[in-house]
Amino acid sequence: MTNLSDLFSNNRRWSDGVKKRDPGFFDRLSRQQAPRYLWIGCSDSRVPANEIVGLLPGELFVHRNVANVVVHSDLNCLSVLQYAVDVLRVEHVIVCGHYGCSGVEAAWKRTPQGLIDNWLRHVQDIADRHRHHFSRAMSGTQSVDRLAELNVLEQVANVCRTTIARDAWRRGQSLAIHGWIYSLQDGLLRDLGLSVTRDDALDGEYDRAVAALIAGVPH
Repeated sequence: MTNLSDLFSNNRRWSDGVKKRDPGFFDRLSRQQAPRYLWIGCSDSRVPANEIVGLLPGELFVHRNVANVVVHSDLNCLSVLQYAVDVLRVEHVIVCGHYGCSGVEAAWKRTPQGLIDNWLRHVQDIADRHRHHFSRAMSGTQSVDRLAELNVLEQVANVCRTTIARDAWRRGQSLAIHGWIYSLQDGLLRDLGLSVTRDDALDGEYDRAVAALIAGVPH
C-alpha cells in the first residue's frame, strides 16, 4: 500500500519540474484562472481530464461525478456550471463519458450497490427511454458501451435545458455544449456528434446525433 508521504514526495517533484520548465508558472496561476472550457466528466480515476486533452492547470474547469450525470436537482453540478458560464465565461462545456464505466455498467445490470443506486437511477431511466436501441444480438459489453454513449447525449441535453445555458444564449453569450466519450483501451476521445450552440437547436441536433450513433456513422 502506498504511504501518504509518497504523495507529498511526488508533489514536490512535480512542483520542482514545473518550475524548472517555466519559472513563472505558479505566479501566473495564483493570480487568476481563465479557462475556456468546462469539463463535466466521470469520477473514474482512469480518466484524468487535464491530461487526456493535454491542458495545464488553469486551462480546464472541471466537475466530475459518477457516470457524468447532469440533473436539475444537483446543486453541486449546477453551481459549477453557473460559475463557469457566468463568472469565468467559458466558451465550451464538454460532457465526457467513457467506455468501461462501472457506474453505467451497474445501471445497465441493475446490480445493487447501495446508496449510489439512487444516483444511477438517472442512467437507468435513459436505458428505459432508449430500450428500442438495444438488441438481443448485442453483447453485454456492447450494450453497456451504447448506454454510455446515450448517457453522454442525454447529459448534453440536460446542460442545454438548464436556465444557466439558456440565459447565456439569450443574452448573446458564445457558448457551445459538446458530447464526447473516452476509450480506456487506446486513450482516445471520440466526438459523439452533438454540439449545441443555441437554445432552439437542441432537439434537431440531439435527434441527429442519436440517429447517427445507432447507424454507426463515424464522427
